[in-house]
Amino acid sequence: MLAAALRQAAAGRSALRPTWTSQTHGLVSLQARTFANTRAPALAHAATAEPAGAPGFALTDEQYEMQLLARKFALDEVIPKAAHHDETGEFPVDLISKAWELGLVNLHIPEAYGGLGLGVFDSALVSEEIAYGCSGVQTAIEANGLAQAPLIIAGSDALKRKYLTRMTEAPLMCSYCVTEPGAGSDVAGIQTRAERKGDTWVLNGSKSWITGSKYANWFFVLAKTDPKARAGSAFTGFIVDADTPGITVGKKERNMGQRCSATHGVTFDNVEVPHANVLGEVGKGFKIAMGAFDTTRPLVASAAVGLGRRALEEAAKYSLERKTMGTAIANHQAIAFMLADMAMGVEAARGLVWKAAWLRDQGKPNTYYAAMAKALASEVANKNAADAVQIFGGNGYNSEYPVEKLMRDAKIFMIYEGTSQIQRLIISRSLLDQIRAGASAL
Repeated sequence: MLAAALRQAAAGRSALRPTWTSQTHGLVSLQARTFANTRAPALAHAATAEPAGAPGFALTDEQYEMQLLARKFALDEVIPKAAHHDETGEFPVDLISKAWELGLVNLHIPEAYGGLGLGVFDSALVSEEIAYGCSGVQTAIEANGLAQAPLIIAGSDALKRKYLTRMTEAPLMCSYCVTEPGAGSDVAGIQTRAERKGDTWVLNGSKSWITGSKYANWFFVLAKTDPKARAGSAFTGFIVDADTPGITVGKKERNMGQRCSATHGVTFDNVEVPHANVLGEVGKGFKIAMGAFDTTRPLVASAAVGLGRRALEEAAKYSLERKTMGTAIANHQAIAFMLADMAMGVEAARGLVWKAAWLRDQGKPNTYYAAMAKALASEVANKNAADAVQIFGGNGYNSEYPVEKLMRDAKIFMIYEGTSQIQRLIISRSLLDQIRAGASAL
């Protein structure tokens, strides 16, 4: 079992896990400070004048140290093993355990349940760095965040204490079970049913593309509880223990990229779930499931930024080494302009990620900006990866070089947690609603 393997791997973790202060939720890490003085590239760390109420672009010392720790983890642990996990598709148990030891997993679990209680912005800093190392590893880790978000948003204190606390005591996994073979972007098309029988609900149906499901300790499951109602009141969210009788996890999907994130189908055959495991109210599951995306889409977008940044840096370094016509190809304007466009994309996407994350942390509506961040960052990741392959030329097409993997890994960013087309639908509807109301589009 994964849980046993991770517990064994995490033996002695208390000596390795960095200290976090309860007042600032900041990381105080000798590792991060040492890394900052030796290997870390310079980070923009200067304050600028900001309009009142706007997010600043200067990280706090604690955020900066956390970013450096995540970067060190990506460089020292993730990158050396990324090719292995890509080739084998092996779920990164060892890397998840080490990330958990370092305090880089489950960042947003409230302090009341043993977590750090950090915001989306802090989590986005970590997500970008780990995805820089390997977005497949980051997706495997972030599966926890997606499954936990509905529980944090709508769960009772008893449910949170039961299912969130255990995540802080051992490096366990959980999965978000919403997508089905016939219901991806159209969540309202979900067919998994839940019927109440006394104090028990009986679930029947199939889910697909569920990240980390083979290794999950529990699932968030969205099921239809009123087949005659509209989507807003037809579905209910449940927390379901993964070892409940009647649950079958199918074969691992052979995916184009992010292969180690391990997606499987999950079948529920007369699975009995206690009524106490209902999230929020019966019939409110659709709103809860969609509300979770306001937290997680900025994190997916930040991972896309990390991949886009990796593609940019790999291409830039290669362009300084590769020579044609007696000079480095970086000196050819065609290549230099590609690099400039790649850099602009990374900066623009990160800016949207930070705004969407900041708004969420401030308790303000962020759906509009979360969709923007997800759409733009996904497309920047794909463009940068494709341009990196082009800059590498024939070598870019070869798996001995890193950019081939980046190009394969990038594609899923435009699909999962809402396709780029769905994001544009969200953006356009919100924009037009603002204009109809006589408001500015800004």
